[in-house]
Amino acid sequence: MHFIFSFLGGLLFGIGLIVAGMANPQKVLSFLDLVGHWDPSLALVMGGAIPVSAIAFYWAKKRTLFFLGYAIQLPTIHNLDKRLAIGGALFGIGWGLAGICPGPALVLLGAGVWKALVFLIAMFVGMMLFERFANK
Repeated sequence: MHFIFSFLGGLLFGIGLIVAGMANPQKVLSFLDLVGHWDPSLALVMGGAIPVSAIAFYWAKKRTLFFLGYAIQLPTIHNLDKRLAIGGALFGIGWGLAGICPGPALVLLGAGVWKALVFLIAMFVGMMLFERFANK
Protein backbone atom coordinates (compact mmCIF):
# COMPACT_ATOMS: atom_id res chain seq x y z
CA MET A 1 0.00 0.00 0.00
CA HIS A 2 2.87 2.35 0.85
CA PHE A 3 4.37 1.76 -2.62
CA ILE A 4 1.09 2.65 -4.35
CA PHE A 5 0.71 5.94 -2.46
CA SER A 6 4.38 6.79 -3.02
CA PHE A 7 3.99 6.13 -6.74
CA LEU A 8 0.79 8.18 -6.96
CA GLY A 9 2.39 11.04 -5.03
CA GLY A 10 5.42 11.03 -7.33
CA LEU A 11 3.21 10.84 -10.40
CA LEU A 12 1.12 13.77 -9.22
CA PHE A 13 4.28 15.76 -8.44
CA GLY A 14 5.73 15.02 -11.90
CA ILE A 15 2.51 15.99 -13.67
CA GLY A 16 2.39 19.18 -11.61
CA LEU A 17 5.95 20.05 -12.65
CA ILE A 18 5.07 19.52 -16.32
CA VAL A 19 1.81 21.49 -16.17
CA ALA A 20 3.46 24.36 -14.27
CA GLY A 21 6.33 24.52 -16.76
CA MET A 22 8.99 23.80 -14.14
CA ALA A 23 10.27 20.83 -16.18
CA ASN A 24 11.05 23.18 -19.08
CA PRO A 25 14.62 24.49 -18.61
CA GLN A 26 14.01 27.43 -20.97
CA LYS A 27 11.01 28.58 -18.91
CA VAL A 28 13.04 28.28 -15.69
CA LEU A 29 15.94 30.23 -17.20
CA SER A 30 13.47 32.91 -18.37
CA PHE A 31 12.17 33.13 -14.80
CA LEU A 32 15.73 33.60 -13.51
CA ASP A 33 16.57 36.24 -16.15
CA LEU A 34 15.54 39.32 -14.17
CA VAL A 35 17.24 41.85 -16.46
CA GLY A 36 16.30 40.31 -19.83
CA HIS A 37 13.04 38.71 -20.90
CA TRP A 38 11.77 37.86 -17.42
CA ASP A 39 8.88 35.39 -17.20
CA PRO A 40 7.19 35.80 -13.77
CA SER A 41 4.78 32.88 -14.22
CA LEU A 42 6.87 30.48 -12.10
CA ALA A 43 6.70 32.97 -9.22
CA LEU A 44 2.94 32.41 -9.24
CA VAL A 45 3.48 28.64 -9.13
CA MET A 46 5.87 28.94 -6.19
CA GLY A 47 3.61 31.47 -4.51
CA GLY A 48 0.73 29.02 -4.79
CA ALA A 49 2.83 26.19 -3.38
CA ILE A 50 3.80 28.07 -0.21
CA PRO A 51 0.33 28.22 1.39
CA VAL A 52 -0.41 24.61 0.41
CA SER A 53 2.81 23.37 2.00
CA ALA A 54 2.31 25.62 5.04
CA ILE A 55 -1.09 24.02 5.67
CA ALA A 56 0.40 20.53 5.21
CA PHE A 57 3.23 21.23 7.67
CA TYR A 58 0.81 22.78 10.17
CA TRP A 59 -1.32 19.64 9.97
CA ALA A 60 1.72 17.31 10.13
CA LYS A 61 3.09 19.00 13.27
CA LYS A 62 -0.11 18.09 15.11
CA ARG A 63 0.15 14.40 14.22
CA THR A 64 2.65 11.61 14.84
CA LEU A 65 1.46 9.17 12.15
CA PHE A 66 0.38 9.36 8.52
CA PHE A 67 -2.99 7.93 7.55
CA LEU A 68 -1.27 4.65 6.60
CA GLY A 69 0.34 4.33 10.02
CA TYR A 70 3.88 5.42 9.17
CA ALA A 71 5.68 7.82 11.49
CA ILE A 72 5.86 11.46 10.41
CA GLN A 73 9.47 12.64 10.38
CA LEU A 74 9.87 16.41 10.17
CA PRO A 75 13.20 18.28 10.17
CA THR A 76 14.42 19.14 13.65
CA ILE A 77 17.43 21.35 12.80
CA HIS A 78 16.50 24.99 12.18
CA ASN A 79 19.84 26.80 12.27
CA LEU A 80 21.59 28.33 9.27
CA ASP A 81 25.23 27.34 9.11
CA LYS A 82 28.07 27.74 6.62
CA ARG A 83 27.52 24.32 5.05
CA LEU A 84 23.86 25.07 4.37
CA ALA A 85 24.66 28.50 2.91
CA ILE A 86 27.38 27.08 0.62
CA GLY A 87 25.16 24.17 -0.44
CA GLY A 88 22.29 26.54 -1.20
CA ALA A 89 24.58 28.78 -3.23
CA LEU A 90 25.91 25.81 -5.23
CA PHE A 91 22.37 24.58 -5.81
CA GLY A 92 21.33 28.05 -7.03
CA ILE A 93 24.32 28.30 -9.36
CA GLY A 94 23.55 24.88 -10.84
CA TRP A 95 19.87 25.77 -11.20
CA GLY A 96 20.78 29.03 -12.91
CA LEU A 97 23.24 27.41 -15.31
CA ALA A 98 21.12 24.41 -16.31
CA GLY A 99 17.57 25.59 -15.63
CA ILE A 100 17.01 22.23 -13.93
CA CYS A 101 16.67 21.13 -10.31
CA PRO A 102 16.40 17.52 -9.01
CA GLY A 103 12.63 16.95 -9.32
CA PRO A 104 12.30 18.26 -12.86
CA ALA A 105 15.54 16.45 -13.78
CA LEU A 106 13.84 13.12 -13.08
CA VAL A 107 10.82 14.19 -15.15
CA LEU A 108 13.12 15.22 -18.02
CA LEU A 109 15.10 11.99 -17.74
CA GLY A 110 11.84 10.05 -18.12
CA ALA A 111 11.16 12.10 -21.25
CA GLY A 112 14.57 11.15 -22.69
CA VAL A 113 16.23 14.57 -22.39
CA TRP A 114 20.02 13.97 -22.33
CA LYS A 115 20.72 17.25 -20.50
CA ALA A 116 18.88 15.80 -17.49
CA LEU A 117 21.20 12.79 -17.44
CA VAL A 118 24.25 15.08 -17.41
CA PHE A 119 22.66 17.12 -14.61
CA LEU A 120 21.84 14.02 -12.53
CA ILE A 121 25.34 12.58 -12.97
CA ALA A 122 26.85 15.90 -11.83
CA MET A 123 24.42 15.98 -8.89
CA PHE A 124 25.36 12.45 -7.80
CA VAL A 125 29.09 13.21 -8.14
CA GLY A 126 28.55 16.27 -5.94
CA MET A 127 26.70 14.16 -3.37
CA MET A 128 29.50 11.58 -3.33
CA LEU A 129 32.13 14.31 -2.91
CA PHE A 130 30.13 15.74 -0.02
CA GLU A 131 29.96 12.33 1.67
CA ARG A 132 33.68 11.87 1.13
CA PHE A 133 34.83 15.23 2.51
CA ALA A 134 32.01 16.47 4.78
CA ASN A 135 33.25 14.85 7.97
CA LYS A 136 36.96 15.59 7.49
